[in-house]
Amino acid sequence: MNDHYPALLIISPLLFAFLVSGMAWIRKGLCYPLALVGSGLCTWFSVRLLADVLQKGVVQYRLGGWETPWGIGYHVDTLNGMVLAVVSVLAFINLVATRRSVSAEFPEKEGAFYTLYLLFIVGLVGMVVTGDLFNLYVLLEVASLTSYALIALGGPRAPLASLNYLFMGTIGGCFYLLGVGYLYIMTGSLNMADVASLLPGIYSSTAIWAAFTFCMVGIGIKMAFFPLHGWLPNAYTFAPSSVSSLMAPLMTKVMVYVMIRLMLSVFTIDFTFSVLSLGTAMVWLSILAIVTGALLALAQKNLKRMFCYIIVSEIGYMVGGAWLGNAAGMTGAILHILNDALMTICLFLTAANVHYRISGLELHQLRGLFHRMPLTMACFVAAGLSIIGVPPTCGFFSKWYLITGALQAGQYGFVAALLFSSLVNVILFFRVIEISYYGDMQHPHGHGSPAGPRTEAPATMLAPLLIVSAGLVIIGVYTGTIVTTVIDPIIPATLVR
Repeated sequence: MNDHYPALLIISPLLFAFLVSGMAWIRKGLCYPLALVGSGLCTWFSVRLLADVLQKGVVQYRLGGWETPWGIGYHVDTLNGMVLAVVSVLAFINLVATRRSVSAEFPEKEGAFYTLYLLFIVGLVGMVVTGDLFNLYVLLEVASLTSYALIALGGPRAPLASLNYLFMGTIGGCFYLLGVGYLYIMTGSLNMADVASLLPGIYSSTAIWAAFTFCMVGIGIKMAFFPLHGWLPNAYTFAPSSVSSLMAPLMTKVMVYVMIRLMLSVFTIDFTFSVLSLGTAMVWLSILAIVTGALLALAQKNLKRMFCYIIVSEIGYMVGGAWLGNAAGMTGAILHILNDALMTICLFLTAANVHYRISGLELHQLRGLFHRMPLTMACFVAAGLSIIGVPPTCGFFSKWYLITGALQAGQYGFVAALLFSSLVNVILFFRVIEISYYGDMQHPHGHGSPAGPRTEAPATMLAPLLIVSAGLVIIGVYTGTIVTTVIDPIIPATLVR
């Protein structure tokens, strides 16, 4: 069975999505256990696949036994092995953590929710594991269509936010598909490895340049890279708690992975950095994303909305790191996919727990929260310290690699943007901590007012949050091992070290 892990990690949540959909008509109470089994199997296969890749090297899988480039091939190295494990593990943790929220927010739609949840996982892990450009597009649309429906399950403003996301997401998907079409016209192949071997002879073709541009614009929209981020704040703010804590850590990070995969394995480093020479322009766009995201986060009065703009800023970290054109920058970008996914789910699970108890996330509603929900707020502090970049949390180490890469590349503007963003994050998180501990400084009469009884979130919501928070430190402590065993093997030798 070991040989079929790449297919099984997609098939298991897909089959269980059909089972959940049918069970919703027969016995609704079984929908959640079935979803848990489907997601759990996907997690098990992903982790085992990563272990196999670390022990035996790259795994190549031919779907249905058809040889590439005629059939669809799955290619798993340490890069997508790590991302697969991150996606499946965090999706499983979120499923456990948000059970109570789902029951409270839309009890009559649990069957539909868990069906869409599993299909969303299918889309994400499929995008990560595939080695075929068109198959990636199909699975991207599976993830996108399910995410539109999941967001629309939210409150009164969620359907409109979902519709806006649908428009933007469709445009992004069309751009990517157009780029793939150009590549197919020029090479006659859709297999990533095959396309990469055929491209060097036609690097100078304007069609290849157009293909690269269309693919990057499409992915830029999907990952919410500034100024293409317009869909994200409303979509994640108005989505149900269980959806925003699933999508916010995973969707944008998987799209960053897709960008890096195209840069490393399809267009290759030579074309990306030598032929196109777009590195400096992309780094400056990333600087703009980091600074603008940080400033917009500072202006928000709603906790989830503030987190959304932090994501916009963090996307700038990863895109900028990947385009620095050296090994340290690429290492920082890949490491930040893991770290940011962990930090973001910690933040959004905190928001889900708070919303479950006080039914509101406006900053002025958070007064006395440290007294009422001390463990939840301790996890919030841990996530905040990691995003600021305080050692030994994981956020410090990826930021260290990014700054090192920027200094090696002479991109001092990127260093300044990272430091500026860190300082803004200090203000953002300490403002929330101040309000939650003492009260709102803008409303002095609120200081010292009674905080109410202690009403921590239920254990099933709190335990996953505590595990994720502990992971922020554990990943930080083992950063060196992760870099040497997982990230170093996929960094091209041609990148400056």
